[in-house]
Amino acid sequence: MSRIIAFANHKGGVSKTTSVANVGAILSRHGKKVLLIDLDAQANLTDYFLKNKPEETVFNAMVDETPLPITQIAENLSIVPSSLDMVGIEAKLADNVDRAELLKYLIEPIAEKYDYILLDCPPSLGIATLNALIAATDLYICVMAEAIPVRGLKMLTDTLEKVQKHKNPNIKISGIIITRWGGRNLNKSIEDNLRKTFKESVFNTKIRENISIAEAPTSFQDVATYAPSSHGAEDYKALTEEILKRTK
Repeated sequence: MSRIIAFANHKGGVSKTTSVANVGAILSRHGKKVLLIDLDAQANLTDYFLKNKPEETVFNAMVDETPLPITQIAENLSIVPSSLDMVGIEAKLADNVDRAELLKYLIEPIAEKYDYILLDCPPSLGIATLNALIAATDLYICVMAEAIPVRGLKMLTDTLEKVQKHKNPNIKISGIIITRWGGRNLNKSIEDNLRKTFKESVFNTKIRENISIAEAPTSFQDVATYAPSSHGAEDYKALTEEILKRTK
């Protein structure tokens, strides 16, 4: 069965898109068939891999209820692109009684073709993120080990509880990814608190601050291809190995 993993946090700048791009690319090189779905109006995941954006995007599929437009990036790796149109998705779907479950319906016919479907959620708890949580089997939360990003997790966990109760009882927090790690005392204190709260859900691998991670998208490559000996490549390879072990 395909693992459908929503990477979410309503706080921006916590490396959701970076993690989806790099984990997805590395999984594909492990021989796994991977589909990335960009749900963010900023379309950063789309820009990460595609020089030219296709006309059809996830917005069209959700609004018109047509098949997801899939573009192949590399062997075993494909993407459903996004666009700025996603800014208006709430208004466009306002009268659709199934608006919170559209993505689930669109994924169902193709899910068996992929080992992993990774959902890049926008930095909000709006309809796009809600669709992702209802469609997903797992939730990965990307978070910086700093006070403010961690405090905001309660809003996301409260939303998750409602989704579990009413729409998707099987989804759970399967992973907490600590990103932009600097090794400072505050980082270590926050990490300790995260591990006390979320226990084994927190991945052992932490993604260190690394310039290669920021540079890689300029070459339309994941960091392990762009700078294979960098800390960023090492960390995302290690994180992907953990994900493979957890999702056997």
